[in-house]
Amino acid sequence: MSAEDPAGGTASQDAASLDPLAGREIILGVSGGVAAYKAAAVASLLVKRSAGVTAVLTKAARRFVGEPTFAALTSRPVATRVFEPERYPLGAHIELVTKADLLLVAPASADLLAKAACGLADDLVSTLMLSAECPVIVAPAMNAAMWEKPAVQRNVHQLLEDGVGVIGPERGWLACRRNGAGRMAEPEAIAEVLAGVLAGGPLPQPAAD
Repeated sequence: MSAEDPAGGTASQDAASLDPLAGREIILGVSGGVAAYKAAAVASLLVKRSAGVTAVLTKAARRFVGEPTFAALTSRPVATRVFEPERYPLGAHIELVTKADLLLVAPASADLLAKAACGLADDLVSTLMLSAECPVIVAPAMNAAMWEKPAVQRNVHQLLEDGVGVIGPERGWLACRRNGAGRMAEPEAIAEVLAGVLAGGPLPQPAAD
């Protein structure tokens, strides 16, 4: 039986009300990469902490994790198209960000980072990044050699200058069968960073090597 507080509520309800994620609207953008499976765990954790989550998948992301997975985890339809007038008469990039408290892209591939750094908008995730007025955070994930390329580092630096938060990546064993930087941050760590930002904390920055 749940413990009750003097006001008649339960301890679990009190804990939820104190969680910065509770009741917040989060857009979870998912770009293509093996780490897309971790995005499903992120969605599950955020929903467990009473956040409302809308998943937005790129075409490449759907090659790794299907729409039904995110629909089941979030109890919401998954958005994939810029033009979907039946569901979003004003445009998904407008209607979704209007309600959003935070936009997270996890994993953020090298391709996605390049688009965002250049201000390109040729799919729904990149278009949302341009139209968002809420905090925007990316969690990069890619091959270690790709992460180390000057072009990728320039794009990350540009995003930081543009006010985008960056979580990770971490060092570890990668899908390319080598150890190195490029591993997407763990879902639990991402959830904690989001909670901190929504509580008024600073946007994250990648740790210096």
